[in-house]
Amino acid sequence: MDPKRDPVEMDRRDPLARFRGLFDLPEGLIYLGGHSLGPPPRTMRDRAEALIDREWGTDLVAAWNRSDWLELPERIGARIAPLVGAGADEVIAADSVSLNLFKLLGALVMKARGRSVVLADRGNFPTDLYMAQGLARLLEGSGASLRLTTPEDIESAFGSDVAVATVSHVDFRTGRRRDLRALTAAAGACGVPVVWDLSHSAGAVGVGLNEDGVEYAVGCGYKYLNGGPGAPGFLYVARELQESLESPLTGWMGHASPFDFDTRYRPAPGMRRLLTGTPPILSLAALEDGLRTFEGVEMADLRRKSGALGDLFLRLAAERVAEFGVVPASPEDACQRGAQVSLRHPEGHALVQALNARGVIGDFRGPDLMRFGLAPLYVRYVDVWNAVEALRLILVTGEHREDRFRRRRRVP
Repeated sequence: MDPKRDPVEMDRRDPLARFRGLFDLPEGLIYLGGHSLGPPPRTMRDRAEALIDREWGTDLVAAWNRSDWLELPERIGARIAPLVGAGADEVIAADSVSLNLFKLLGALVMKARGRSVVLADRGNFPTDLYMAQGLARLLEGSGASLRLTTPEDIESAFGSDVAVATVSHVDFRTGRRRDLRALTAAAGACGVPVVWDLSHSAGAVGVGLNEDGVEYAVGCGYKYLNGGPGAPGFLYVARELQESLESPLTGWMGHASPFDFDTRYRPAPGMRRLLTGTPPILSLAALEDGLRTFEGVEMADLRRKSGALGDLFLRLAAERVAEFGVVPASPEDACQRGAQVSLRHPEGHALVQALNARGVIGDFRGPDLMRFGLAPLYVRYVDVWNAVEALRLILVTGEHREDRFRRRRRVP
């Protein structure tokens, strides 16, 4: 076999192969679920125990000062910044993706003059649409409204009445990646700021926010950043725009002097003005440990491997399972794809359940999408080979037609 196409040889030459050992992954499991929840780093248990036993358990309330807990949002933001091509003072960890999106959309609607439309791409993750709907309802009395468009038509929808637009960088269903630079520039030419959702790209594919002229973004901490279930999200605002933003959620941690307990709100300088309530220390500590797995990673290697894993998956799927009616839903061109491959099949749900039973972890999204996350730090090329072979075996034997694989679960 051509060494460039041999998964074993590709793993041997992989400059990121050594990072797999940083994660707790069950023996024999092929984990292609990192687009939903990253695995725990091996060090996370020790970090959690130290925090509970020594910091919280021993210092109690004094730990806020002795352990610098209040610095965690900025410290973690500085770790995320190089993964998304931003400055250390342009990213902060806080709250959830939903709340962070609401904050930025609300701030930009309030900042707009003579514009009142929130524009959203229907391809966004649904929570983004729900938050935009809620904001529009809240501000309906002042003329605000929500306009939905298809992914293909969003550029033509940048009208003179649009106050802000929100777009997902990578489509959670198909893995299709939007052009950050081109779409940001097109919106900017119409005077429309864009809030990008990086939840399915940060830590997995190349993101260059500064380089591409992006002004605002939010992202997720528990997918490719390996921060654990429900980990805090993050916000990015270009440095020169931070002081002009007024968050609609003016919590005490966003105050310039929170421990003065002033009854009048004054925003903190920089990104701290986008904080709200008391930071969740246990969750932030876990996220910080998850981000340590990226220490020493060359972003160019991350970009190359996520593309190569997807290329291999799509090639093997075409060679091994296309005859059974499996068709690709993800773009063939790696430059247009995130670190995810989605395949379509009428019995996709049962096939995913059968794969999971065989130790190949992916997930399903209706009506017929099988999704496989290809996180470059721990997914091997041989994992992709074995996953496709397992899918072929299931299709050949008809194993997925067993009743146990047809039952729907709460989390598909």
